[in-house]
Amino acid sequence: MTASDFRRIALSFVGAEDGSHMGATDFRVGGRIFATLASVKEGYGNLMLTLQHQAAFIAERPDLFLPIHGGWGRMGMTHIRLAPADEDTLTGGTAHLLEAARGEEPQDRQEKQRLAKAQAIRLAQTLTASLYLNLYLCS
Repeated sequence: MTASDFRRIALSFVGAEDGSHMGATDFRVGGRIFATLASVKEGYGNLMLTLQHQAAFIAERPDLFLPIHGGWGRMGMTHIRLAPADEDTLTGGTAHLLEAARGEEPQDRQEKQRLAKAQAIRLAQTLTASLYLNLYLCS
């Protein structure tokens, strides 16, 4: 997988958009970052995982996943080695992500923000579950 593949996959999720965080490309849904290319020069994409999922991914596929060095890694931020990664590892649940991100259009600003946050959380949970399932099926 290349950085271009990572970008294409990240932007394929409903509501995903790219932005910049501390000078690096990031990918967000509902304003919440779920992935970045901050370490692309070192050959990594970055995923924002829970500590539990981070531990499970690293235990299952240490050839693909490792915690980001320092405090970020201790909060669940995780490198994925781009070169050995494949598209299925990152996109297994795209159909579920599309369903999870759908919803009715809210009318007021607070409701839009609440719904965007809920969609971002569902997206992150579904992406994590999809990655976990693909890791299980590929092992």
